[in-house]
Amino acid sequence: MKVVVIGVCIVISIYLLVLMINIIKKPTSNFVVEEGKIYKEEPAEGYIIREENPIDIPNSSNGIVAIRSEGEKVARGESIYRYCIENEEEINNNISNIDKQIQELIGNDEDEEYYSADIKIINTQIASKLDTLYEVDDLQKISQGKTEIGNYLTKKVKIRAEDSDNEELKSLLKQRESYEKQLKDDSTYIEAEDSGVISYRVDGLETKLTANDLSYLNESYLNDLKLETGKLIASTTDSGKIVNNFKCNIACLLDSEEAKNCEVGKTIKLRLQDSNEVAAKIIKKDEQSSGKQLIVFEVTNSVVDLIKYRKISFDVIWWSYSGLKIPNSAIKYEGDFAYVIRNRAGLKEKILVKVLKTNNKYSIVENYTYNELKEAGYDMSSLSNKKTISVYDQIEN
Repeated sequence: MKVVVIGVCIVISIYLLVLMINIIKKPTSNFVVEEGKIYKEEPAEGYIIREENPIDIPNSSNGIVAIRSEGEKVARGESIYRYCIENEEEINNNISNIDKQIQELIGNDEDEEYYSADIKIINTQIASKLDTLYEVDDLQKISQGKTEIGNYLTKKVKIRAEDSDNEELKSLLKQRESYEKQLKDDSTYIEAEDSGVISYRVDGLETKLTANDLSYLNESYLNDLKLETGKLIASTTDSGKIVNNFKCNIACLLDSEEAKNCEVGKTIKLRLQDSNEVAAKIIKKDEQSSGKQLIVFEVTNSVVDLIKYRKISFDVIWWSYSGLKIPNSAIKYEGDFAYVIRNRAGLKEKILVKVLKTNNKYSIVENYTYNELKEAGYDMSSLSNKKTISVYDQIEN
């Protein structure tokens, strides 16, 4: 009896093993037709080329302070840096001491019942700014955020002091305003020479990868830069630049047939690192000695998001097509005519389909019209009743 049981178990095990192998080899015999999209795409690594103008910051014995945040838009002539004045540290210490005295006179917010509408708004702004800074890893933005929170707190102090009958509090507030005015009036400012967005991510390539003339670009030049793909440009505290936020270029080297056959002036799509698809115009194409194509794309979306990078990975989407999507393995041929086998509740029928676009795995198809088949020379006598496929039909894969 024991031998029989063991034999049955072995037979069952062999059967299950064969079944699993068949499932792995051919998971399903049917495929459900669906509305979908197929792509012809190519992975690439590209060099970001921007219109970016470094800010001339002369040496200052007292130092300078950035007064604009990373990625903030500025107009030509707007102040972006401030020179520190000779006794700035002393003035800031005086302001800090006054703030402590004011806080002692006012007390903690938690201990007071009075809250004006303006103070409630400021508290909301402070909370919002703190929430934003929790997710920031850029020192420049953190420093700017700290300054903004300090400004909000100063506004609160002024509102509380103005609503108070305490003469000492009002006197301290006047002293503080006097010191602030001294800082403002005695300071010299550096102004933006161009409009755009300000960035403190400076890597020294601002004058090597220029956008005004692309004739210098070639495979050797780009390779010699030895840039790391996806690496963030580090922020600096002693330099900055104004970047054109309306457009930038991405230069890459490709060797596909699509790259060889593409044309300058054509617009395709790129899928960037964040999976965002953006329109890209081909503005330059040069064949290199290696046989690769040097292609430069111009993009006008996600420009500010790319400021933090100099070299990125992305996908070039040469074309995309939408419609009835089926696997290539389901398509069979009868002479020049493609067809699929539709399976409806066990009833199998041959359905002629017109293949519109194909990539390495799927095709987009549509049904032939009667006239199209007739004009193409199909034997209409074998077509007693023209069948069509539609979404949710099952076809043999």
